[in-house]
Amino acid sequence: MAFLVFSCSLNPGSRSRILAHGALNRLESLGVDAEFIDLQTLALPFCDGRSCYQHPDVIDLKRRVAECEGAIIAVPVYNFDVNSAAKNLIELTGDAWKEKVVAFLCAAGGQTSFMSIMGLANSMMLDFRSVVVPRFVYANEDDVMGEQIVDARTRERLEEVVTTLVRFARALSPLPQDSSP
Repeated sequence: MAFLVFSCSLNPGSRSRILAHGALNRLESLGVDAEFIDLQTLALPFCDGRSCYQHPDVIDLKRRVAECEGAIIAVPVYNFDVNSAAKNLIELTGDAWKEKVVAFLCAAGGQTSFMSIMGLANSMMLDFRSVVVPRFVYANEDDVMGEQIVDARTRERLEEVVTTLVRFARALSPLPQDSSP
């Protein structure tokens, strides 16, 4: 099983995508299998509660989420909330998130939206019993510039969040099934 890193921004110049790549690099430096999934490269349908679940990309994503050890969701923050593509991802893949360990990386324009991830985090905890890493990255325009994370505290926080995700996922992995009668 691998860890998944979702880049949920649809903006080609996304700062949250840079955070996602930083997380992928950290996972690889820890020696764990990791897979980068960029929503910008997928033609996901909008969740309609019906036919959307038959879309081949949705079926594949749902399987990958169900099989992963844990996931990182990198999101941009617009209007004091995560972007709609991230919410759509969760709606499309639904119960595949059941009891998954999840970490968040957020990129926003300023400091005032730092609690914006809580709606999505609470929903995942309540709906799917996901285990949310209690720390997250919240980076603003000064923290990520060009193609890199320029703020040392943001880099440290990203490393801490990723390391905690792996530690939680490994600690909470299912016990082997007892084969005795």
